[in-house]
Amino acid sequence: MVLADQAKADLAGLDRATRLLIAAALQRLVQTNTGNIKKLQGIDPPEFRLRVGDWRVRFSYPDSATVRVNRVQNRKDAYRG
Repeated sequence: MVLADQAKADLAGLDRATRLLIAAALQRLVQTNTGNIKKLQGIDPPEFRLRVGDWRVRFSYPDSATVRVNRVQNRKDAYRG
């Protein structure tokens, strides 16, 4: 798993409990490719979102062995331009 600089900044701004919740969901995603995942429409190259409560983790697969986390945002902000 690779964290983009923006994703690192997003995580740094969260409280500890939320960071741990998101970290557990990301660990599960990397190990089993499970979770509340949806492919986002109209984005090229393809990007996906992982829903973790009120938080959305936007990620992609740059190659078959890597998950690249692009952003971690509250659901109210996650899909705005």
